Amino acid sequence: QVQLVDSGGGLVQAGGSLRLSCAASGRTFSSYAMGWFRQAPGKEREFVAAINWIGSRTYYADSVKGRFTISRDNAKSTVYLQMNSLKPEDTAVYYCAAVLRNYNLISPEYDYWGQGTQVTVSS
Repeated sequence: QVQLVDSGGGLVQAGGSLRLSCAASGRTFSSYAMGWFRQAPGKEREFVAAINWIGSRTYYADSVKGRFTISRDNAKSTVYLQMNSLKPEDTAVYYCAAVLRNYNLISPEYDYWGQGTQVTVSS
């Protein structure tokens, strides 16, 4: 069992930055690939970014490529999402997730999910 706690969301103006964190507890964090997903009101949950178990590979949705950076610190059992140049369309609840595979990380079929953190970008 893995417990995930998302944090770092908030209200920011367009062009601003936020850093989300996801702290994991439970089973060995370094065994899991980690992902960030988001869900805006009235829309389906969508993939944002993912990182493999060792942090050597990262994946991004086209909509955030070049603006967001995913990273992990296995010693701290934490994954981060640095979000720069934020746009109003980035407004959503952001969820971190963990999965015991290191392929097809864009798929939402993850094993564990955080509770979500709200990001609101004003224009």
